[in-house]
Amino acid sequence: MVKLNVLTAIAAWASVSAAHYLDGNCPRGDDDLKTLGKKLSSCAKVYFPGSTGFKNATTRWSVLEEPTVNVVVVPCTENDVVETVKYSNKKDLPFLTYNGVHGALVSLGKMTHGVGISMSKLSSVEVAKDGKTATIGGGTMSKIVTDELWAAGKQTVTGTCECVSLLGPALGGGHGWLQGRHGLVADQFVSMRVVLADGTLTTIDSNSDLWWAMKGAGHNFGIVTSLTSKIYDIEHTNWAIETIIFSGDKVEAVYQAANEYLVKNGTQPADLSNWSYWMNDAESDPNNPVIVFYIIQEGVDTVDSVYTQPFHDIGYLSKTPQSGTYKDLATWTSIAVDSPPCQKLGYANPRFPIYLETYNVAAQKKAWDIYAPAVRGSSAFNNSIFMFEGYPVQGVHNIPAESAAFAFRSENLLAAPMINYMPTGDDVASKAADLGNQLRDVLSAATGREDFRAYINYAYGSETSEQIYGAEKWRQDRLHALKKQYDPQGKFSFYAPIA
Repeated sequence: MVKLNVLTAIAAWASVSAAHYLDGNCPRGDDDLKTLGKKLSSCAKVYFPGSTGFKNATTRWSVLEEPTVNVVVVPCTENDVVETVKYSNKKDLPFLTYNGVHGALVSLGKMTHGVGISMSKLSSVEVAKDGKTATIGGGTMSKIVTDELWAAGKQTVTGTCECVSLLGPALGGGHGWLQGRHGLVADQFVSMRVVLADGTLTTIDSNSDLWWAMKGAGHNFGIVTSLTSKIYDIEHTNWAIETIIFSGDKVEAVYQAANEYLVKNGTQPADLSNWSYWMNDAESDPNNPVIVFYIIQEGVDTVDSVYTQPFHDIGYLSKTPQSGTYKDLATWTSIAVDSPPCQKLGYANPRFPIYLETYNVAAQKKAWDIYAPAVRGSSAFNNSIFMFEGYPVQGVHNIPAESAAFAFRSENLLAAPMINYMPTGDDVASKAADLGNQLRDVLSAATGREDFRAYINYAYGSETSEQIYGAEKWRQDRLHALKKQYDPQGKFSFYAPIA
């Protein structure tokens, strides 16, 4: 049961239950670590390098600029989080919270040692008796939230990808299929339990000055051990999608049609989403990347032809209509738990996000002409995709921009090249960054703005604070004031830090 070397265990963990650790290279003679072990709950775990538990907890979706930790604590209670933060502070060790380990910002690589806090055991969904809210554990994955609520006849806004946590995207705003009706994931917050940088456990809600910051910049301020969220009765159980695949020469026609029939300057119906991927797909074209375009509609068994026919008229390589429920959306769009993007295969996956108000057709063509030759054939980047996410936006637009740290409510579209490659040295990493930035710059130039606006949860990590948190002076001043008040030593400074 316990594989840790007996002598090492005695030196560092005398008087500590075996339930607190597995095999690995435990440091000798750390009395503070021994004290921490005594304070942890009986179901908590502590993993060291060399153990399977450590590897499972620290293996990330993207291996570019990974954080380095020397120990991983897996809390079983919120007090375990408190004690781990207090231990880290006493030892002057940096700490980093892990959920779905899908964060890919290069700023994470600045953590070169310290304590990882894996939230995987803090997974739960409890629906309130009145059916209006649910309390969700801080480490609960989005799929679990969706499935548990669905079984209760309820749903809420979550991130679209099944294998990420609810809280990870939510603290950066959080886009989702239901945002046209209810707003962002962060807009569902009712209250939360948070461990602050000094190890204090507190409950915050709309009466707290920190509430505003947690809704869009929350990664900078605390560890959420549980969240109480708004939930809703399921309005429609049926959903439909049509997947239409186009050759690259149709890029201008496709996005012109998307502007005219779907996006409509931000008036896209609340029951409608448009997504697309630029990617290699050998079945559709063995030699060239293609455009995979999704039209998704709620409350129908077949997507209305008023939306699909204009795309049929363009001329397609294939089209595939499907019907099912909300729970099928992740599979249809290839972001389910068993889909390739949810696997940890040793690739680097940097993204370069930008918000848009509309598709600039000329810029889409220019970007395609850069993207296609860069990923074609035996290129090191031939698994790279360019993502375009067009959710309904009424629920996001309807909430005042000043109500939360999330700054980009006026936007209608989210685009992001994801440059996938197997890391083989600095040269390929540099070329990947150049390609990603070049593609983003093309779209940025077409907006006519002085600077681009980036989604924090897709950020590369080199973006400025203004680019991910908004350029308004009052926003920056408020964020910096709260950071100084709640985290003056910068304990939370590895994921999109406020700078």
